[in-house]
Amino acid sequence: MSSAELDEMIKALSHPVRRDILYWLKQPELFFSDQQHPLSFGVCAGMIDQKAGLSQSTISAHLATLQRAGFISSKKVGQWNFFTRNEAVIQQFLTRLHEQL
Repeated sequence: MSSAELDEMIKALSHPVRRDILYWLKQPELFFSDQQHPLSFGVCAGMIDQKAGLSQSTISAHLATLQRAGFISSKKVGQWNFFTRNEAVIQQFLTRLHEQL
């Protein structure tokens, strides 16, 4: 992970909504138990919109930022997009941050 990549990841975490999304995705069964699709797919973007209480376009922008940073990945099933945390990348980020500070 380069310094530029680390900087982008830190920027991605600078917004509280993006940190909330990562927190919710950590335990989707706790925060999205009412999702109609299996949580094994991930969490549907629409469920994240509802949980955050923000517009679809705002949440889409936050999800795109987290995805570019590598913190989450997406899977399209039919017309829906599902999101999961990328635990390996999160761990690499935390290790690199620990080394740098």
